Amino acid sequence: MKVQDLMTVSPEACRPDDNLAQAVSQLWKADCGALPVVDHTGRLAGILTDRDICIALGTRNTRASESTVGSVMRTSVEVCEPNDDVLTALSRMGDRRVRRLPVVDAEHRLLGIVSLSDVALAAGAARNTVRPTAVLDAFRTICEHPLPVPIVKVAGA
Repeated sequence: MKVQDLMTVSPEACRPDDNLAQAVSQLWKADCGALPVVDHTGRLAGILTDRDICIALGTRNTRASESTVGSVMRTSVEVCEPNDDVLTALSRMGDRRVRRLPVVDAEHRLLGIVSLSDVALAAGAARNTVRPTAVLDAFRTICEHPLPVPIVKVAGA
């Protein structure tokens, strides 16, 4: 099964110069938790999640209407292409501990988005579908808490 068989085509997206209030409105209307961020040419510039917005607004003394998407978005984004195998996309989600992958073309233009939920809903016993255990394995990897890093005191410090 290919990513293009499951992805949401032409997903909601925002621009770096949009403010966070606009982004929240888009998330609410689209009933989603992430927005790809595109530049004026439609190329992927980053991704913004509802968590990114909450952390930014909770740690800054600013209003959502006064903060830009560009000041909060993540610019390091794991992506996939429409012809990628769904299992490859699942593996990528697990490796990067993300629940969504923007789908881009060779020029990095946004074509869609595929989420762990999309894959889970398509999983089943029929031929050419994803095994439910593959989805569960990816979900476990994404949700796994990293081990705490011990703090080591250096003598004389």
